[in-house]
Amino acid sequence: MSHILVNVAWPYANGPRHIGHVAGFGVPSDVYARYERMKGNDVLMVSGTDEHGTPILVEADKEGVSAQELANRYNRVITKDLCDLGLSYDLFTRTTTANHEHVVQEMFRQCLKNGYIYKGTQKVAISPSTGRTLPDRYIEGTCPLCGADGARGDQCDACGNELDPDELINPVSKINGETPRFEETEHYFLDLPALAEANVNWLHSREGWRTNVINFSLGLFNEVKPRAITRDIDWGIPVPVEGWIDNPNKRLYVWFDAVIGYLSASIEWARRQGKPDAWRDWWCDPKSPGYYFMGKDNITFHSQIWPSEMLAYNGAGSKGGEAGIYGPLNMPEQVVASEFMTMEGKKFSSSRGIVIYVKDILARYPVDAVRYYISIAGPENSDADFTWAEFARHNNEELAASWGNLVNRVANLINKNFGAIPPLDEDSMTAMDRALLDQTSDAFALVGSLIERHRQKNALTEAMRVVADINKYISATEPWKIKDDEDRLGTVLHVAAQAVSDANHLLAPFLPHAAQKVWEALGGTGVFSPLPHIEEVEDLDNPDFKYPIITGDYRLGETVHPWESEELVAGTPVPKPSPIFAKIPKEAVEEELERFASALSERQRVEAERLAAAKKSLENSEK
Repeated sequence: MSHILVNVAWPYANGPRHIGHVAGFGVPSDVYARYERMKGNDVLMVSGTDEHGTPILVEADKEGVSAQELANRYNRVITKDLCDLGLSYDLFTRTTTANHEHVVQEMFRQCLKNGYIYKGTQKVAISPSTGRTLPDRYIEGTCPLCGADGARGDQCDACGNELDPDELINPVSKINGETPRFEETEHYFLDLPALAEANVNWLHSREGWRTNVINFSLGLFNEVKPRAITRDIDWGIPVPVEGWIDNPNKRLYVWFDAVIGYLSASIEWARRQGKPDAWRDWWCDPKSPGYYFMGKDNITFHSQIWPSEMLAYNGAGSKGGEAGIYGPLNMPEQVVASEFMTMEGKKFSSSRGIVIYVKDILARYPVDAVRYYISIAGPENSDADFTWAEFARHNNEELAASWGNLVNRVANLINKNFGAIPPLDEDSMTAMDRALLDQTSDAFALVGSLIERHRQKNALTEAMRVVADINKYISATEPWKIKDDEDRLGTVLHVAAQAVSDANHLLAPFLPHAAQKVWEALGGTGVFSPLPHIEEVEDLDNPDFKYPIITGDYRLGETVHPWESEELVAGTPVPKPSPIFAKIPKEAVEEELERFASALSERQRVEAERLAAAKKSLENSEK
């Protein structure tokens, strides 16, 4: 048994998450975690809501609430959405816990002690109308390196280079369209150049990464400069340095603290288990690999920033040093980043009405239909487009007609003719019977190897190929026509049921809710496919602070390793089946397209009014 760490990108708590988000970090991470657990490995899957930074303040001001109130609200929304998706977190927490603050400050202090954090000055963007610091991501302009419009103050998506907001050509605030002013203020910096060689050497040692991820990651080091890790804001983790710790207007910035959440969440999980050092099995044992799942816009923070923070903490950069009380910490085994998902040919944008929120799609369609579409048609290695027509087609043709119908046919035939799993008569077995069982059994190695290499789309395709071959077997043997040979009928149905069981095991990481139903349709009892749940907890260090977490018991039993063919037991009662999947009617697709068009038009109207009001406000202020 191996310890496998699954670290999942932290959704930002300034609004509900949409399908594009969970296509990158959510479903792929859960598929992998479930597969590793089925193999018998000890998986620790952690994440939480990312709740610091100026964007939270901006949204809170807009809504007239405090930053903490806004974070509390969206923490609950996001927690419920991800739990409803069936994402099997051992702990989904948040970055406003006292535990997280302690871990972040300890990381900062050790990096400072090792010489990889230093004090300096830099220009920061200030809003002329409010006097507050503007977040880098809320400033847009022309990229000084590639000339692309729409570059942000932290990064240009067109060329992938990191930027500072004062480098932008013709910078403007996305909040109100005004031109920011830049002021020189004192900050702490992470010395990325002193960590670059060690970081690049680590990247060159990686194997099996997606080509786009490793190439982008290495490109980040073509030109490296120190990066400020503090901001002039009052919302965030206090800087643990004398003269700064009590300053209400200086905080560690969100991108520095959020990635440390993987470690702090693991520590919180261990503390909640009553085993405060248990997290070390996943973080300090070199044999325990850590996999990080995210969308491609997060690659920078997981292949450059977080590795640099760990190298600095471990004392492994050019300045030397020693590991602190947590280390030495394992570097990531792999950064698994997906490309972007669009919607009906347009880039997801909540402000423009181009969005499908997780809670909305789950309110109207089965969760496994959503998981299946993300897995089979999602942005694994290239951008993908969500269309309602394709969503319905995949559900109707593959889940309902091919897989769900197969399960119902086999279960119904067994229930009707035997009432239980019939015995397997070896004497009546044919080459066709044996070939099918060999094929379904052999599929575990192929599908498993594809999941291990993070080629989930191909893995699911291969699993569905098995489903298609079982359907061919049923069509060829025609068990409904076998009238006078009970032994042969029993053998055909036993073989079919065993093949369906094997296919269900192969599909379980992708379709955990349906997997439980299929298990029960073949007479299985107990929990086959564990699901997460939400618990209300107290902060471990501040009992006045309460919040929801996602957790669960995903143990499959010490002797059960179901990533293999499990022999069905003859005589197991098989009940009359109920449908596993339902088809999505054509009318539903038409309604979704009408809803999308209506929302798009309304958002465009609201946006036009907002821009007109902002323009008028600026004109009045100039007068």
